[in-house]
Amino acid sequence: MKVVRLLSILISVLFAHAAGAQTELKFGHVGEPGSLFAKSAEEFAKRANQKLGGKAKVVVFGSSQLGGDKELLQKLKLGTVDLALPSTVMSSESDLFGIFEMPYLVKDRKHMNAIEKEVFWPRLAPETEKKGLKILAVWENGYRHITNSKRPIVKPQDLQGIKLRVPEGKWRVKMFQAYGANPSPMKYSEVFTALQTGVMDGQENPFSQIFSAKFHEVQKFLSLTGHVYTPAYITTGSKKWASLPADVRKALEGVAKEMQAFVYATAEKDENELLGKIKSAGVQVNEADKRAFVAASKAVYEDFGKEVKGSKELIDKALALAK
Repeated sequence: MKVVRLLSILISVLFAHAAGAQTELKFGHVGEPGSLFAKSAEEFAKRANQKLGGKAKVVVFGSSQLGGDKELLQKLKLGTVDLALPSTVMSSESDLFGIFEMPYLVKDRKHMNAIEKEVFWPRLAPETEKKGLKILAVWENGYRHITNSKRPIVKPQDLQGIKLRVPEGKWRVKMFQAYGANPSPMKYSEVFTALQTGVMDGQENPFSQIFSAKFHEVQKFLSLTGHVYTPAYITTGSKKWASLPADVRKALEGVAKEMQAFVYATAEKDENELLGKIKSAGVQVNEADKRAFVAASKAVYEDFGKEVKGSKELIDKALALAK
């Protein structure tokens, strides 16, 4: 009887411990310390953990510690990672996300807010749910510019023969092929070494990613093309999301949406400060002929419209919202 009673007490203690154990929610992203991704994820974790009050705890893993963008999406579906911050890579999940690969589509953040309301939530977000993913809110990666070690890029023809790293999304490849570059998709974590060793001549990213990853240390030229504005999406796996208590889901989704104002304000601050720091590091900065790039982008829009069903309607709607 003593043994049975002892076992009963032990089981009760174990169950009590399990019931009181805090759920850890792993948030993985590819940004380096100091990047917009890192600042956004860390602020989200701080706010969410305050609101969760011990019911769960968000723990952030940056610098591709939990994998690159494609691996993180797979881990979200499997439930081995709870939250991630994909950007360009979402076009590999649904072709319609390629709308944000179209050059010079998004005029400014006010325009992006209108696109989010009228295009993103009604048409794009449901596409990810078909793939076992759920987007909680739209954040930012930012306006992208080109760095390289060869020459200033003023017009598209200046990209002829440039070996350019691009993210893992086919429409960015097609865009730079149309401009005359030699683009290659590559994990963000591998880019610095590729630039340093000359495997790649250049890359394109927002200032925050360029500076935090120290690309300015291995690149001579920064050309202010602003060719694409890339949103980022705080994303979870549908199965894992459904398994969380309703109050935890409500807290996480509420904080994710309220974070957009912080993300946009931080991005604007970084844009103003980081360009000066990149110049101070000795990188030669030049303005690009955006009209020439817009003219060279027509073929990409045409291909996207033909290849992706329903995309022409979305592009027309997005462009009309800028007026």
